Amino acid sequence: MAGETLRILGRANSFNVRKVLWLCDEIALPFAREDWGRGFTSTSTPEFLRLNPVAQIPVVIDGDLVLRESNAILRYLCLKHGAETLYPSPPGRRVRVEQWMDWVAYDLTHAMRGAFLGGQLGEAPWNNPWFVAQGRQDFTHSMRLLDAELSDGRAYACGQDFTLADIPLGLVVNRWFAVQGFEKPELPHVADYFERLSERPAFWRHGRNGLP
Repeated sequence: MAGETLRILGRANSFNVRKVLWLCDEIALPFAREDWGRGFTSTSTPEFLRLNPVAQIPVVIDGDLVLRESNAILRYLCLKHGAETLYPSPPGRRVRVEQWMDWVAYDLTHAMRGAFLGGQLGEAPWNNPWFVAQGRQDFTHSMRLLDAELSDGRAYACGQDFTLADIPLGLVVNRWFAVQGFEKPELPHVADYFERLSERPAFWRHGRNGLP
């Protein structure tokens, strides 16, 4: 129904929930968040599984529409609320945003599971020594690639304007600087990008807020 407050189901310290919270702050979209997931109400309950059969957060409820998959939620909210600067309509510009988002979703997710979940938190099954070492190697490789991309002087992932691509990417960079346990190279352009993102209040609230 029109006028209903957006509901976000998921704990505030979740990497993927934080993407949605950050975007909502960027576009001044009111929401009500409910704690679900590790340490809170289980996502394996029948109630939650009716909303998301894969038992993952976040779930977003917008009136009668139930949404899952954080990047899909980001795209939907931008489209619905006319966030053209963040998610531009011209195909050539939009695909640049989406390719960064997909890179984070595929390449970086696996790397961070090894480097962070396995290597720093020691969570099974990600704490297999081989997987940890491979994750750290892949995470470093990806951050070197990002540093090279940013060396052309652009302010953000897709150019001089902040876009939707910078939300998942910014959370990855925040985790890069937070993760411990292995030697990391100096990446000056990534460091500059991190500081540039830190000029945004929403990033301080949901990204650089003490959580990895």
